[in-house]
Amino acid sequence: MNRQQFWVLVEEAREQVLDTRDASGIACRTSELLAGRSSPEITAAEQILWDLMADSYRNPLWAAAYVLNGGCSDDGFDYFRGWLIAQGRTVFERAVADPDTLAVLPDVRAAAPEGVFDCEEMLSIAWNAHQKATGQELPADVFTIRYPGLDPAWDFDFDDREEMARRLPALTALYSYSQQAATSRVPDRARPELPHRNRPQVLSGRPP
Repeated sequence: MNRQQFWVLVEEAREQVLDTRDASGIACRTSELLAGRSSPEITAAEQILWDLMADSYRNPLWAAAYVLNGGCSDDGFDYFRGWLIAQGRTVFERAVADPDTLAVLPDVRAAAPEGVFDCEEMLSIAWNAHQKATGQELPADVFTIRYPGLDPAWDFDFDDREEMARRLPALTALYSYSQQAATSRVPDRARPELPHRNRPQVLSGRPP
């Protein structure tokens, strides 16, 4: 399985769920479809998933998650990127290139200003598929993660409304994130730090 085939699988899952706003349902259906593939394909999908997680490990996207979810911890950022993968290739690639494009998504606009966007289940689609297909767990060393360094130009307090409005004008116009942060179900982090999986730079193992 290559990256193109992985995205086709996600799109097939999106077409088969009743409500594409249900990211957990998309993740479940993706895993079910993946379970019909060979063990090597499932293993390849696990690596592709974490390659996408590394590709999207960027401070501007973390800032967008902070706005959308009223705060964003390191684990929360993982789950946010799981939600983003569930949106399909076009949305994912546009958001990685320019996180402010998330403001045009109908689901994002409809949920403003109190939406929570996360999908922890997406991070375990290959793990679950392999168990269903083979009755065995994926080996602990079947994938590696290499996170890039975070952009130092975005190393500022995400509660700085003026700076966030300058950098993410469309999202901040939709979401009153400073008010959400006080009561959000997502733990706050005003300035992102490296998640534990980024210590050391190259890691392997089971997703959380």
